[in-house]
Amino acid sequence: MAKFELKLPKMGESVAEATVTNWLKNIGDTIEADEPVLEIATDKVDSEVPSEVDGVLVEILFNTDDVVQVGQTMAIIETNSDTDAVDTPQSDQEATDSVKQVAATVTAAKETVSAAVVVSSTQGRFYSPLVKKMAQKENILQAELDAIPGTGKDGRVSKNDMLTYIKNRGAGALVSKSVAEPTKAAPVSVNGGDEIIEMTRMGKLIAHHMVASVQTSAHVQSFIEADVTNIWNWRKKVKASFMTREGENLTFTPIFMEAVAKALKDFPMMNIALDGDNIIKRKNINLGMAAALPGGNLIVPVIKNADQLNLVGMTKAVNDLAARARDNKLKPDDIQGGTYTVTNVGTFGSIMGTPIINQPQVGILALGAIRKVPAVIETPDGDFIGIRYKMFLSHSYDHRVVNGALGGQFVKAVADYLESWDVNKEI
Repeated sequence: MAKFELKLPKMGESVAEATVTNWLKNIGDTIEADEPVLEIATDKVDSEVPSEVDGVLVEILFNTDDVVQVGQTMAIIETNSDTDAVDTPQSDQEATDSVKQVAATVTAAKETVSAAVVVSSTQGRFYSPLVKKMAQKENILQAELDAIPGTGKDGRVSKNDMLTYIKNRGAGALVSKSVAEPTKAAPVSVNGGDEIIEMTRMGKLIAHHMVASVQTSAHVQSFIEADVTNIWNWRKKVKASFMTREGENLTFTPIFMEAVAKALKDFPMMNIALDGDNIIKRKNINLGMAAALPGGNLIVPVIKNADQLNLVGMTKAVNDLAARARDNKLKPDDIQGGTYTVTNVGTFGSIMGTPIINQPQVGILALGAIRKVPAVIETPDGDFIGIRYKMFLSHSYDHRVVNGALGGQFVKAVADYLESWDVNKEI
């Protein structure tokens, strides 16, 4: 018999910890290789952790809602074969030492978890030693620390909350006077007929990220109306044959994403990120695509190297990510590395919107609903009134690094690509 340590795998860029949300297996259960053992949640995505070996679950080191660091052992699985174990004991003495090491790991893990709740503020709020240490290093006073919004369990301040706050604090987004005397929300009265609904974990995270984005970026919007009649007619003509040949439904989204990718190549200073006083010019064009989840929340899967995809490839990527988002089957890497985001508010009937930037990006484009409207048609023989298919493009951008000229030129370029669509295009 050998013992295998099930550790929290690396979950992608900038993800250092995860919260245990549910154990799918109990102590004593038989586990097959690649079978999910537990469910975890990060500030990016929910996921399952599978077993790498066949065996029996003999020990669980973390409880539900505990925070686990990447690389920490979460459970011990007993295997039938010595070759399945990470460390194969070669003697009784070595086996004894291995057991002692496992026991020490368990003890250390328990101490880490318990230590996270022993530090409290004067307001009764709990802080982990790591958060306290970060506050001390950055000279954050207790009153200021108490004012930081927390996304952890019961409103606890996490490491990511501290990093976000420190970044905003350094950029001058928050002033010390307002922090020293934080403004508390007015109490909300509840009568007997009201229903109180607790926000979901993802809902709390989204709320936190939205507030943090508004506090970080100077949001400015530019709007433009695009005539997409050619696209409407072309798609109507080819969608049946496209489905027969490719087995994919041709929607408007990949067409719009292709236009955005082309515009980002034309205006690379929209494909950037701001880190303090440094501008990071992204090499790759990775388009985030806001997708609605069945529960009402949104998630932003990323199309990697979108500028290198033709329309067929873009269609397959869009449909795949949208389907896996609806089925909650996205992997952590699927939502990492976005450089610009597109959201389709027209799906819900809105003609335009003013989206909030997905940090640390500097721009986001909202696609409005396509409408049949009367319009002036310019021809060599004069102007005429006709029925056209049109939509509004709403571009939100960070005015700290993107001026009105660049923001307006970019969205105008997207509109130009859409309006110049070739009705005889073959794919």
